[in-house]
Amino acid sequence: MQSKALTPSDYIAELPEDRKKVMEQLRKTITDNLPEGFQEGMGYGMLGYAVPHSIYPKGYHCNPKDPLPFMGLASQKNFIAFYHMGVYADKNLYDWFVAEYGKRCKYKLDMGKSCVRFKKMEDIPYDLIAELTQKISVQDWIALYESAFKK
Repeated sequence: MQSKALTPSDYIAELPEDRKKVMEQLRKTITDNLPEGFQEGMGYGMLGYAVPHSIYPKGYHCNPKDPLPFMGLASQKNFIAFYHMGVYADKNLYDWFVAEYGKRCKYKLDMGKSCVRFKKMEDIPYDLIAELTQKISVQDWIALYESAFKK
């Protein structure tokens, strides 16, 4: 479900009451731990965290007008989706995340290539999301992106 909200605050304001608190806490966890240089905004109808054109003028290869995406956060019909492109691009980071998730959560990890689906709102590992958010700097992400995705 893509939102037409123009700002992260507007996005959260339009959520059902039962999702607002969780999304606000996830957003705060991310923004409190986001390395310098990444910028919060809206992207693809969800909260997005990206490398702005002022740092990476080439933008996203799929659409160079867009800043280079890094993370996203969305409230979907049956879950909250947390997207982290670093986990998709870096096998070591992926392996670390999967191992740590199993240690910190009582429910099975529901994950796609870069998307973690949180169906149990009471079992979101905020501390793990905080650690993951801190693990890749803007420069590290640019280098990883160029080596993994850009041909």
